[in-house]
Amino acid sequence: MSFRLSLRWGAGAAAALAAAALVGLTALPAAAAPTAGPAAASVAAHPGKGGASCSRTLPTGTSTLAVPFDGESFQVRVHVPTSDARRDLPLVLDLHGSNNNGDLQASVSGLDAIADAERFIVAEPTGDLAFPATLPGGNWAWNVPGVPLTSGDIPGADARDDLAYLTAVVDAIDSAGCVDDARVYATGYSGGGRMASALACAESDVFAAIAPVDGLRAGRADAANLATIETGTCDPVNPVPVITFHGTADPVNLYDGNADPRWGYSVEVATAAWADINGCRRGPVSTTVSDEVTKLAWSKCANGADVVLYRVTDGGHTWPGSPIDMNGFGMGSMTTDISASQLMWDFFEQHALDTKHPRDTHGSAGHGGWNHSGSHHGTHKGGSQHGSDKGGSQQGGSQQGGSRHRS
Repeated sequence: MSFRLSLRWGAGAAAALAAAALVGLTALPAAAAPTAGPAAASVAAHPGKGGASCSRTLPTGTSTLAVPFDGESFQVRVHVPTSDARRDLPLVLDLHGSNNNGDLQASVSGLDAIADAERFIVAEPTGDLAFPATLPGGNWAWNVPGVPLTSGDIPGADARDDLAYLTAVVDAIDSAGCVDDARVYATGYSGGGRMASALACAESDVFAAIAPVDGLRAGRADAANLATIETGTCDPVNPVPVITFHGTADPVNLYDGNADPRWGYSVEVATAAWADINGCRRGPVSTTVSDEVTKLAWSKCANGADVVLYRVTDGGHTWPGSPIDMNGFGMGSMTTDISASQLMWDFFEQHALDTKHPRDTHGSAGHGGWNHSGSHHGTHKGGSQHGSDKGGSQQGGSQQGGSRHRS
């Protein structure tokens, strides 16, 4: 099966990509963005969560959904496969890297095509921390708690709480799209992978599994020893299955870790930490997938919450098997031996939440770090912090009113 899609690129688009790569941040031009679907929909309440009482109002194909949060409205790209409108569907949040946006992340992951074939909803929301705007739709980053900006500063207390916002996105798509509450997942590239990791730590009653690409974390790096994880910064209520992908030559989020507090400890420390969090009793078991790719797996975990790492030898800061050829971005090599997007969906299919006790959509208890407390519908966490993908200029915590993703 081929995981490569044919796309045409203009000279201007290629130049924009190269410029973004020079500052260590992957960004895609408008030419790669999926064609916009019907006009933005608004959230409409339905009497139940999935099942017989559900009727999907989101249109089939790609559209935008207006998600209300903290007195504002944010536009979220949503792709819905052809399906019975009364059938509840799994949901995957696909989170962009820093200095990018949700529309362009859809081209990086190529998850629309897999969603159509496998019948799940995929959504690409957009961060709210602003970079200087160079892309159609703007350049944005996620407010990942406990991680400093490139400047070393933290966003102000008025910065959007993205843990709360992303759970509000799930609720809004559930209301309009008939989501199977037991099958909500998160993936993300680079800074989006760190954000997905934070969701797993803080919202394990919402997300059934995660699949960070070039960005797995298990809490923030300990300031006293950046090669280790600060105790108490990732204590999920439930075990969370994890599949992740990372190149050993990643020049941004280094596989072996670094002395940067935005990253710190190594990928293998992160995967081992998740294996410990999930109570895994076996692993890692190493399997050769190809000359470039090795699979490391931890199993016999609590609630079947396995941990899997696909290690790409000499792989760069790229999305394995992306429909976009990322080899020319200045971010290192991209393997086509595997499709991260297909493998993560195959993994997601094996995992679901226990929904005997419905989740609390108004907040989950936490104990600090990436453990979240407060309403999912607008409570800001004072002192929340964010990490960007690589050194360079970033406007920490700046908010651009009237931007593409607000209405």
